[in-house]
Amino acid sequence: MLILRGTPALSDFRLQKLLADFKKENLNVTSVYAEFLHVVDLSADLTADEKVTLEKVLHYGPMREAKALEGEMFVVCPRPGTISPWSSKATDIAHICGLPAIKRIERAIAYYVKFDGAASADARKVIEAKIHDRMTQAVFADQASLDVLFSKEEPRPLNIIPVLTEGREALVKADKAMGLALSADEIDYLVNNFTALKRNPTDVELYMFAQANSEHCRHKVFGAEWTIDGVKQDKSLFQMIKNTYALHNTNIFSAYKDNAAVMKGATAGRFYADPRTNKYDFHNEEVDILMKVETHNHPTAISPFPGAATGSGGEIRDEGATGKGSKPKAGLTGFSVSNLKLPGAVQPWEKDFGSPSRIASALDIMIDGPLGGAAFNNEYGRPNILGYFRTFEQEVSAEKGNEVRGYHKPIMLAGGLGNIKHDHIEKGHIDPGDHLVVLGGPAMLIGLGGGAASSVANGAGNESLDFASVQRENPEMERRCQEVIDRCWAMDDENPITFIHDVGAGGLSNAFPELVNDGGLGGKFELRNVPNDEPGMSPFEIWSNESQERYVIAVAGNKLDVFDAICKRERCPYAVVGEAIPEKHLTLTDKHFGSTPIDMPLEVLLGKPPRMIRNEKSQKRPLTSQVVPADATIKDIAHRVLANPTVADKTFLISIGDRSVTGMICRDQMVGPWQVPVADCAVTSATLDTYEGEAMSMGERAPIALISPAAAARMTVAESLTNMAAAYVPDMGRVNLSANWMATPNYEGDGADLYEAVKAIGMELCPELGITIPVGKDSMSMSTVWQDEKGSHRVTAPISLVISAFSPCADVRKTMTPQLIQNNDTTLMLVDLARGKNRMGASIAAQVYNMLGDKAPDVDSAKELRAFFETIQKLNADGKIMAYHDKSDGGLYTTVTEMAFAGHVGVTLDVNALQGNVIDALFNEELGAVLQVANADVAAVKAAFAAAGLGDTVSEIGKLNNTYNIVIGDYAEGLSDLRAIWSDTTRRIAALRDNPACAESEYQLKLEQDDPGITPKVTFDLNASAKIIKDYSSRPKMAILREQGVNGELEMAAAFAKAGFESIDVHMTDILSGRVSLKDFNGLVACGGFSYGDVLGAGEGWAKSILFNPKARAEFEAYFNRKDTFTLGVCNGCQMVSNLKDLIPGAKHWPRFVQNLSERFEARFASLKVEDTPAVLLKGMAGSVLPIAVAHGEGRAEFASREAAEACLKTGLVALRYVDGKHEYTERYPLNPNGSPFAINGLCSEDGRALVMMPHPERVFRTCQYSWHPAEWGEDGPWMQLFRNGRIFVG
Repeated sequence: MLILRGTPALSDFRLQKLLADFKKENLNVTSVYAEFLHVVDLSADLTADEKVTLEKVLHYGPMREAKALEGEMFVVCPRPGTISPWSSKATDIAHICGLPAIKRIERAIAYYVKFDGAASADARKVIEAKIHDRMTQAVFADQASLDVLFSKEEPRPLNIIPVLTEGREALVKADKAMGLALSADEIDYLVNNFTALKRNPTDVELYMFAQANSEHCRHKVFGAEWTIDGVKQDKSLFQMIKNTYALHNTNIFSAYKDNAAVMKGATAGRFYADPRTNKYDFHNEEVDILMKVETHNHPTAISPFPGAATGSGGEIRDEGATGKGSKPKAGLTGFSVSNLKLPGAVQPWEKDFGSPSRIASALDIMIDGPLGGAAFNNEYGRPNILGYFRTFEQEVSAEKGNEVRGYHKPIMLAGGLGNIKHDHIEKGHIDPGDHLVVLGGPAMLIGLGGGAASSVANGAGNESLDFASVQRENPEMERRCQEVIDRCWAMDDENPITFIHDVGAGGLSNAFPELVNDGGLGGKFELRNVPNDEPGMSPFEIWSNESQERYVIAVAGNKLDVFDAICKRERCPYAVVGEAIPEKHLTLTDKHFGSTPIDMPLEVLLGKPPRMIRNEKSQKRPLTSQVVPADATIKDIAHRVLANPTVADKTFLISIGDRSVTGMICRDQMVGPWQVPVADCAVTSATLDTYEGEAMSMGERAPIALISPAAAARMTVAESLTNMAAAYVPDMGRVNLSANWMATPNYEGDGADLYEAVKAIGMELCPELGITIPVGKDSMSMSTVWQDEKGSHRVTAPISLVISAFSPCADVRKTMTPQLIQNNDTTLMLVDLARGKNRMGASIAAQVYNMLGDKAPDVDSAKELRAFFETIQKLNADGKIMAYHDKSDGGLYTTVTEMAFAGHVGVTLDVNALQGNVIDALFNEELGAVLQVANADVAAVKAAFAAAGLGDTVSEIGKLNNTYNIVIGDYAEGLSDLRAIWSDTTRRIAALRDNPACAESEYQLKLEQDDPGITPKVTFDLNASAKIIKDYSSRPKMAILREQGVNGELEMAAAFAKAGFESIDVHMTDILSGRVSLKDFNGLVACGGFSYGDVLGAGEGWAKSILFNPKARAEFEAYFNRKDTFTLGVCNGCQMVSNLKDLIPGAKHWPRFVQNLSERFEARFASLKVEDTPAVLLKGMAGSVLPIAVAHGEGRAEFASREAAEACLKTGLVALRYVDGKHEYTERYPLNPNGSPFAINGLCSEDGRALVMMPHPERVFRTCQYSWHPAEWGEDGPWMQLFRNGRIFVG
């Protein structure tokens, strides 16, 4: 074992935070320091040269000052017996770099903690808990203990449960010990079946049965027979949902039967590479839309970062495993938690009701959960462009005294849409003898029993089993799997995949039986064929662990060679674990022990009818009418409402997630030149050559359920539609909904309430609206129970429905936003579908005074809701609406204030135009919207609503003002003062989570009245370059270079193809194997993403695999030295190419690109100034100031010193720099999102043929891809010039 000292692991402010955490725990710690350690397992000693190479390979990351190693040592390393994803990638890189003697590299972090005096054993325990994740890591007191990392464990044995001799009692014991959550009738069923089979069950069989038949997997509550208050109901919950499909199923191609639902999309030029030639092209075909929304509530409560990360990852796999393989495109995320109680800013309505120690606090969930979800989406390469966030925790009256309702068990929602080829929607046919394959990562002991654990109330299970049920994420592996799936579906009829399922709850024990059962067959499997990175696992642990990033696939007997070649090219592991057999029987053999852990008919596993009989009584909640104190003023209520996190600025949830990858994002959350997060919906283009696309929106109004579950469900559906109305969706019948239900039907009264809510939309509202719910999910244990010295406690979520709406969009350019246009010749109009009823129940205004009220807003008429939607669509088509924002949480006051923030302009409301009491008029959350309309169009807008029977719902309520104030009668307040309140939550959470200096800088920028926002300046004629390339007859070859983990190749290839190149997909394995030579190319671009998951530094692992591999090095060096070539490196490709500067003529001055100053992934819409340099790709663009998508975690240009950066600036080879709204170079965060000195973010070589840049021109080559752009821009965005310049250079 070789141990090598690495670089410092944590920045100064991270160390300061850690020190503050230790002091908070009353530990007498005086200093903390942390450093990486690399532990290497060798098959032979390294030569002197090999040792030098290894040291270079293991030197990565930002420059930090190494400190003296003082104090007690805590070494945090991967849990012995496991191989970390970091290790497998680092070891792969070492092998490519010519170091075959390395068996494995692992990384640890050595913490040095200095105490004032001696450290007690208790102090060590507290520190250990703070610095490691007990699921995947261990802590040692010295380096010598690390040799245990490479010790080989012997497999643990199979267990047999003695049912034949001990009867039912043996199963009851096993149920408790293994956390199977079996019901009494399931235990009887198993005893009877194994007695009939005349054998004892194995632990593998029991575990498999428990997961397959858990509430999580079988949805027993939704399939149950219901009797409520003595009256037998004629439909199950699921039948009521399916009623919407029975009545309305046109344009829906798949519902309820696959991992996602599919509806009809556009016909357009879908852009991808043909795997047989690797040539990219537009393929004119049907681009159907798939949609799915999942929840991952239990794991997120136990361990927020991995819980939310694997929630996103599992939902992405659901999408990719639809039909015969498909492609996820854009995501949505949602969180509901109890009150945040921010340190130093606990709000007056936030009471402390306690919580159990084993679940994370609401604040911890909202710090770590969103980071986990975003990190997975970012690394996988799926933009997250929509979401919701609610905090709710309140004591309310109930039939038998008071109760606490809230989200101690959070909702973590992950969903999205994707695209699928029409011919691949139906699963194929499995034949006996077909190969049954597992694709993706190895088995590891992470996530065991998730299906069963999430099916019981939080706190009712066993703590260690709870913890064992949380999985861990490796998004880069899932990306590799998706690249394999993409290559397979791109082969059309030759697709080697006939059947695919994702691996989720229950692991392979659920996925393989499901795969063969759905194919009408059985299967025989060999346990030891399962790839396994934890050899000590017992048979049941191998078969049932929920190790992520895996798919099970049936590959036809004669197509395995094709599948194998695709997997090898993508470096994606797979294994043939079994084969399909005609009889419906499952056999699993184990050649290690010579045993047969499974030998049972499929009928026994899946044949237990999960019909549950439920007898429920409804409860009547005593309600009072008061919602706000009688003496509360507009100002009092407004300040509380704007500070409520449900209403407040959500930038901290948004800027951490890539919102531009794919190049098909036309509407994200951030709106206007000031990038304010208030968009109503999300919009994507179907392909890279059309204006047709897809729209997504959400609805969520759970607190209303405490007054009326039916009204809450109706309002949730309605909110998703008033949000969707901002997109151009001429036919409301094309909107489809995912319904995600969170409830605790075993809690008294909630079962009956759930039934009422489902019935309200499944049998009534959706059928009346003519829309369908083809997909959804339920989570039926939303209660948290615990005991402490004060007694027993329970916090239960309200009946919570989250609706995600999906629809084809007829024109992505016609999306309306809340940004008020600064034109005083306009009027603000309110559409109030409740006609002044002003029902205030369960509003944010009520919540911030811990009140509820007794009258809830509701959908009074489905017909009118539809008429509203259609009228908005018609007015949008006619260009009559300048800005649109629906009315929801926080009421009219919030709607108007958010519009003012987005437009950076004051608003005066006319008190006399508001109906009823002014407080109720401003803060009720009835259905409606505010429109900005040109004065000349007011009459036409009124006429349009009158024609739809809604004339009396429309009123003129206000105008813009020039005072930068919100004025309502006697009330007036400055926008900056209101913004300070609205953006305070995001500032405080960012300061706790990220670099606090950056959080403060962003907050101050938001308060500046004179910030001009994004102000583009284009100094060239875009049409001139278009004319030149039109005359070229040839299409020179362009190498679109990627490595494993790269995720931005498609949009890059499309931009170059549009500029006149023939874009060719080139994987690093093509170059290393000699299949492809760069001598055939004139252009080379290294694309963005997370090569090797950023292991060994962002882009550095990729670069080292070139620098230290003689074949690859020679290939690249020869290419760079040819005078007829150009090179572009973007984002991850920029990090990589900058590390090749020794091979590139005239690039010695280039910096490295390292971790952002904020120490956070930054997804921003920033402005760049193009400098006057020899860069061939930027020819003629100097002086322009152009907005661009930024999405990176490591984009800060690092020089040896500030002086060295200044010297680089003087070379005249700094090509691109960040500027503010006044076009001044800036280091101010987030205008300069990474803290690069002198605003440097792009550099060229001396002759201009090589350019590296961190931002993404390929994601904004079409105008419709911009988050905001001047109205007069045409189809091509100004960055298209860069790609055309490449074509003109080649000539």
